[in-house]
Amino acid sequence: MDESERIVSYFQDSALSWDNLLEALPDGTAVLDERGCIRCVNGALGELTGYTREELIGQDIQILVPTRHRGTEYATRRQYVRNPNTRLIWSDMDLTVLCRDGSEISVDFTLTPIAIEGRAWVLAAIRDNRAQREAEEAQAEVELRFRVAFEDNMAPMMFADLNDCAIAVNDAFCEMVGYSRDELLGRDSKIFTYPDDVGITEETLRRVNSGEADKVRYVKRYLHKDGRVLVAEVSRSPARDASGKTLYFVFSERDITEERALSAQLSHQALHDSLTGLANRALFEDRLSQAHAAVVRQGGFNAVLLLDLDDFKGVNDTHGHVVGDQLLVGIARRFDRVTRSSDSLCRFGGDEFLYLAHGLNSPEQATRVATRLLNALADPFFIAGAYIQQHASIGIRVWDGTNPDTSQLMADADVALYEAKRKGKGHHAVFTPSMRAKAENQFATIQELRRSFQTGDLAMHYQPIVDLTSSAVVGFETLMRWHHHERGWVPPSVFIPLAEKSNLIMDLGTFALREAVVAASTWEKKGTCAAAPFVTVNFSASQFHNPGLVTMIKEVLDEFELAPERLVIEITEGAVLHDVTATMNVMAQLNQLGVSVALDDFGTGFSSLSYLVLLHPRFIKIDQSFVRPKNESVHNDTLLETIISLGSKLDMIVLGEGIETKAQLERLRLLGCELGQGFLFSPAVPDGEIAIMLARMLGD
Repeated sequence: MDESERIVSYFQDSALSWDNLLEALPDGTAVLDERGCIRCVNGALGELTGYTREELIGQDIQILVPTRHRGTEYATRRQYVRNPNTRLIWSDMDLTVLCRDGSEISVDFTLTPIAIEGRAWVLAAIRDNRAQREAEEAQAEVELRFRVAFEDNMAPMMFADLNDCAIAVNDAFCEMVGYSRDELLGRDSKIFTYPDDVGITEETLRRVNSGEADKVRYVKRYLHKDGRVLVAEVSRSPARDASGKTLYFVFSERDITEERALSAQLSHQALHDSLTGLANRALFEDRLSQAHAAVVRQGGFNAVLLLDLDDFKGVNDTHGHVVGDQLLVGIARRFDRVTRSSDSLCRFGGDEFLYLAHGLNSPEQATRVATRLLNALADPFFIAGAYIQQHASIGIRVWDGTNPDTSQLMADADVALYEAKRKGKGHHAVFTPSMRAKAENQFATIQELRRSFQTGDLAMHYQPIVDLTSSAVVGFETLMRWHHHERGWVPPSVFIPLAEKSNLIMDLGTFALREAVVAASTWEKKGTCAAAPFVTVNFSASQFHNPGLVTMIKEVLDEFELAPERLVIEITEGAVLHDVTATMNVMAQLNQLGVSVALDDFGTGFSSLSYLVLLHPRFIKIDQSFVRPKNESVHNDTLLETIISLGSKLDMIVLGEGIETKAQLERLRLLGCELGQGFLFSPAVPDGEIAIMLARMLGD
């Protein structure tokens, strides 16, 4: 028996029962000699590794060591055997024991020296630490998640105790408020809260601590360390232990400063005019509703003022839309300067503005507001090197708390505006119920006028134009007639202005031109006339300055094969003055086409004689107020003679309108007037009666 066997036998025979002692140990345990040979093992080691006791005893301990660790294990054990004075605990995340089936189990090694009869033996304990390692890995994962969720989170986060003092902050939070961790930890949120919003935090803390709320979200302002004001959306949640006791609060925050600014910008854009910056219609209607509710509660009066710029189109046509836009901005600034703090100013669209006068003591105050607005335009505007004088007309609708709603208010103001424009430029008018009845009647008339195209109630009549020397019919003036199925004949003085207001005048103008050209194309040369009769068609300013006018005239002439020289376009002095430059351009195009122009109602306007020379119309038609004046006078005769003489010297054909008596005819003949028309010769007749009339007048 060698010495090793003797020692083992010693332990086996020992009263301490060595096997029993090893079996009592919870960890897998082996006794190693100085060479690393296994001399004794317990059952726990077999259960751990899958080996039997017999398979292990006598084997080198490295049978249980994975290949990658054998060098380290051998060196460590050799060094330990040479110096076995201390217990060695070997623990590593990668330390494993090699099992019989080739698998590996995570373990810790403990080497304890045993000195037996002067020889150094080792007691090796191998502990299964899989549960511990799993717990450590789980903890490491939790810590990793925490770092990602808190420390590395791009969203600002803070942990605070029950007194709102910071116990942890992440980098994003420090960056948001501009303070370092050291400056924040242990301090409450007042250090970075905007002074006026301190109460918000205190109130939410009270609600959470009292149990009124669990998780809360609110918006507050922060004061950055550099002085900037931030807007933050704050979410506060409690962190509780297993019993439900609140340990601390978790804050997740979002800087919404830019978002709020963008939202405010978009909101402003949605509710304000992009050019002038004034409130738009949507915002105005909201304020109108609020003002109405206030006057119902408190009494008093409110007023809506609808402002429309007079002849603003002329500014765009003359100076261009850029100058027109600058003028609108200038007008808005002037109106804004005289707007009371309680009132609202709005750009309604185009060249119209709305003004809400709130809390008036009397209806008369509304007219004073209107006067103040009109006076704001008294001085001319200087834009792009030019002085521009701009006026406006205002329709006023005053109401009190007895009015049921606001739906009709702006419509009533529009009705009053029309009445103000009827008075002339720069006037205002206050709405009355009779205006609404008148407006409703006008609207109905316009609708019926539209239908008249389909019903055939609209027709053209023709009044002869006579050569005063030979009494020959040389032409016809086209006059529109409307025979209403219920009201009978509706005068042009009633429906033409309504057509102008509704833009129906364009359709009427096209209808009149086509009907006149169709009729003239059937007229033949009669008697001593040198040519077939010409036809004249009246055009308003809007029609005459329509960009497609000349093209339309040419197309109609070509369609019905009427010679251009047989068509004369009549315009009034007012149409000329609407835009002299544009008028000259249109007249030049008409002359090139071969169509003549007649200046109608000559003598009633205020146009400069220099315009007459510049425009040089083919005809001038003397207004009937000069042909048959209400009061006969030498001055009237002198003026009539001057007009006829002027036309003759300028090589224009002069035509006298409204001839009703032979005396008037003789006077015009003596003064040298070439042409005339009036009831003395014939009223306007339908196209079907022209042939009969011509035959009668010519004695055929």
